[in-house]
Amino acid sequence: MTSDQTDLGSESTRARPKPDRSVAALLADLVNEMGLLFRQEIALLKAELAEQFSRLGRGVTAIVVAGLIAFSGWLALLAAAVLGLANVVEPWLAASIVGVAALAIGAALFYFGKSRLDAAALVPRRTLNSLRENEAWIKSQVS
Repeated sequence: MTSDQTDLGSESTRARPKPDRSVAALLADLVNEMGLLFRQEIALLKAELAEQFSRLGRGVTAIVVAGLIAFSGWLALLAAAVLGLANVVEPWLAASIVGVAALAIGAALFYFGKSRLDAAALVPRRTLNSLRENEAWIKSQVS
């Protein structure tokens, strides 16, 4: 017999309930084992959440840094537009034109984004319809 089989045999012998144990003792063991299982599951959940939040934090950091770099690039492009337009018109007028255009684009994007965040737009209509259908189906099955 190999050592693996010996180990397996000894574990299976320990795991078997003794025939002289009472039902109350078996139920107490069951409650203790369920408590242990519950605590282990909570510990696993905490570990997984910590890992996910760590990953989320790194992702958010990368997005923020990317946004700052992209914003810097946007400012450089605006400066280039001002300098290019300054060859055609006065520099103050070139800066004003580029500034007003950038503000107009920003305002349009703001109102577009605001309309997407309206409370009525955030209602999960498909889920609510599905729940209503499920409710109707359950009522038809019960009656």
